[in-house]
Amino acid sequence: MSKMKFRKLQTMNKECSVLGFGCMRLPTIGEGDVRHIDEPKAIKLIRQGINLGINYIDTAWPYHNKESESVVGKALQDGYREKVVLVTKAPIWEYKEPADFEKYLRKQLEKLNTDHIDIYLLHALNKMRFQRVLDLNVLKAAEKAKKEGLINYIGFSFHGNYEVFCEILDAYSWDVCQIQFNYMDINSQATEKGLLYAGTKNIPVIVMEPLLGGKLVRETEETLEIVADAPTHRTLAEWAFQFVWNYPEVKVVLSGMNTEAQLLENVQSAESSCPNSMNPIEFEVIEKLRCAYQNLFAVPCTRCEYCMPCPSGVNIPMNLLVLNEAAWTGSADSMKGWFDSFAQTPEELAEKPNNGAAQLCVECMACIEKCPQGIQIPEELKKVVAIYKEQKDPSLVFKSERNKRN
Repeated sequence: MSKMKFRKLQTMNKECSVLGFGCMRLPTIGEGDVRHIDEPKAIKLIRQGINLGINYIDTAWPYHNKESESVVGKALQDGYREKVVLVTKAPIWEYKEPADFEKYLRKQLEKLNTDHIDIYLLHALNKMRFQRVLDLNVLKAAEKAKKEGLINYIGFSFHGNYEVFCEILDAYSWDVCQIQFNYMDINSQATEKGLLYAGTKNIPVIVMEPLLGGKLVRETEETLEIVADAPTHRTLAEWAFQFVWNYPEVKVVLSGMNTEAQLLENVQSAESSCPNSMNPIEFEVIEKLRCAYQNLFAVPCTRCEYCMPCPSGVNIPMNLLVLNEAAWTGSADSMKGWFDSFAQTPEELAEKPNNGAAQLCVECMACIEKCPQGIQIPEELKKVVAIYKEQKDPSLVFKSERNKRN
């Protein structure tokens, strides 16, 4: 029997499960541009999570090529809608005029097959996007929707820096905020300082990317040795989750689970979570893991796919994946076949839409504004070309980059 832990979102006077179901990485079928959510499997998994005590379900307009909300709506039929706090997000980047807030909200309500959203987040705010919120009077429109019962609570999700995070927190009486946070991001994005600042303002914090897009469960000889020698027995995933749950300011930690095994492991980990429970020796384990992972990743891409579709058809997340693999292994060998499977020319792209190789990038810069991690994507794609197309030694490519920074 599940013994899910709950924490109170004080602005809502609502108890939410410490583990939330993030619906950005649901199980899929197909490959590349024809990849779609495996609806029966996804619906079964979401419902299984709810049956195990998860009552916080998070989705958004762009997830899974705009399919996620519809599948979540189907999963929440048959009495499941009443059991959960349903969260989705306002696609600010789509807005051209003030009326667009209500237009997109009503589309989302229809896709989710519900008459109201429990928490409506202004999606992926940064300095530029928050200015759009102000220019289009989005908060006024959100308050109107709240009075009409279309949404219950107003919040925002964030991808920017500490200063902008504090600026946005101070600009409005938010019901909730959502940030990227994990033991590698304590000094980036909203940062640990931002998390604690939200706590001083009594604003509940929801955490996304606790595993940094799966990076913090990558096994190496060093990371496996660290957890094996630790006084507390935990998997790599559990160490990452427990670090985040240790903060009392964090109310819900989202996980993009796409297998039953992931769900069961995360639920079990949630059951043993407790704020302020980690001891100094456990923090030493976290520090060792942080150091072990620090230099393994060339690019902090979490494969959120916000940068897609690329106007030139480049499959940006997968090209950055093969770049990170080259940094990880020091070789292009393991991913060369994958890179070669991308469309290498504009002619091949016609048969493999949105699955182009890095050399098809024309540096239009459209991806840079969209990237929550602030990655200079065209520059990183040049490294992909150097390693996988020009067959340069990865260590020399990354060494050259480090020399430039120094």
